[in-house]
Amino acid sequence: MNKPLRRIAIFCGLLVLALLVRDNWIQFVQADELADHKHNRRVEIARYSQPRGNIIVDGKAITGSKETNGTDFKYKRTYSDGEMWAPVTGYASQVYGATQLENLHDGILTGDDDRLFFNRTLDMITGKSKKGGDVITTLNAKAQKAAFEGLGGKKGAVAALDPRTGKILALASTPSYDPSTIAGGSKKDEEEWKRLDEKNNKDVPMLNRALRQTYPPGSTFKVVTAAAALENGLYDSIDEKTNSPLPWKLPLTTGQPLPNEGNIPCKDASLKLALQVSCNTVFGKISDDLGNEKMIEQAEKFGFNETVDTPVRTAASVYPEDNRPQNAMAGIGQASNRATPLQMAMVTAAIANDGKMMKPYMVDKLRAPNLNVVEQTEPDEMSRPMSSETAHKLQDMMENVVEKGTGTSARIPGVTVGGKTGTAQRGVANSEKPYAWFISYAKGEDGSPVAVAVVVEDSQASRGDISGGGLAAPIARSVMKAVLDSEK
Repeated sequence: MNKPLRRIAIFCGLLVLALLVRDNWIQFVQADELADHKHNRRVEIARYSQPRGNIIVDGKAITGSKETNGTDFKYKRTYSDGEMWAPVTGYASQVYGATQLENLHDGILTGDDDRLFFNRTLDMITGKSKKGGDVITTLNAKAQKAAFEGLGGKKGAVAALDPRTGKILALASTPSYDPSTIAGGSKKDEEEWKRLDEKNNKDVPMLNRALRQTYPPGSTFKVVTAAAALENGLYDSIDEKTNSPLPWKLPLTTGQPLPNEGNIPCKDASLKLALQVSCNTVFGKISDDLGNEKMIEQAEKFGFNETVDTPVRTAASVYPEDNRPQNAMAGIGQASNRATPLQMAMVTAAIANDGKMMKPYMVDKLRAPNLNVVEQTEPDEMSRPMSSETAHKLQDMMENVVEKGTGTSARIPGVTVGGKTGTAQRGVANSEKPYAWFISYAKGEDGSPVAVAVVVEDSQASRGDISGGGLAAPIARSVMKAVLDSEK
């Protein structure tokens, strides 16, 4: 072979070798990356080539699938009572992807999860089309309906837990949206997506306020401050007088004294009386007496300053490092103190569960298409924020609030109910309408099956009529009653 031909042959051989190397690199090294790439339309076509599995509440599917026309996606997602369940399901869209349970358990719902390999193999052998599995939730349909309807046209959120297990029983957020309206790829879906986008909609209907929005918790946080006082030995009895002068100025300040709401008996008031009438001065001074470090320590025992996977991840509630006057204000749920509704439901649940805090979760089990259980969630103790003795004292205090104090509208005949109201100030110089809060639990024969936190972010009520007892407590009452009725 002459020299030019040999060079051409060597060059062609190198090209073939490079092609083989590149081909193997794509098939074996980059295969997973390319298969999962967001611009690989074949993945999306496969995802919507068969009906998705369902999200189940109380044995009934709250999701579905239906055939579509004029697109290479054969099926699209549908939702029953979509607005009510959106904070639980999230959305699964042919164009905009998926969120929340639809996203986190997409593999189970599409049938692509490795744990469904046996089912896929069996379907291939028998010639059946691939099927998705189901996500069985812990939600209580009646409690969810009570929460959603209770909020009505008001902006706010509700979170309800079973204190004994950590099961999430209700998770409502308003205003909401119907995930069905953005599930397809039509022009109408696109227009609805633009309408829902937070850049165009100041009400942010796609925000999960129960898990992802933090608020100043107001006077509901006083139960945490009371726990800190008892756990640190600042006071031993809830009936003894506290060292709480009236008037009382915030430390290191020369301005007006810290105000209490109305003419209430707060001077040297006991913890029990101070919670009953909601004394700012008593709990502000307790927070100052304990100091910022001990208050942070107690708040973190309840779950503040960290996220929680439910499996949908929450925003972190925050008890901040701060100076003395700000720490005193944080002790009454103001300043930079911020909490999600779920966080305050967790606080309440720990008190109701005799000091034991269970990890909140909303997925009971994952189920294969043949109804075999793929994964079962077991209740898991998260922490012990306080002793059982302290928890019992706080129960006494909270039940007194409902019996004699600011929470009387949460009473349920024949049922022991504990609660705490909160009216959280917001805006510069308290210029905006306050948030109305209520946290509560109800006791049945077998401990407490439900703990609830409600926040009403705004309302049509006049400023003077906004209160936790007036706006939020009736919603909590209806949710608690729904759970109690379902346990009968």
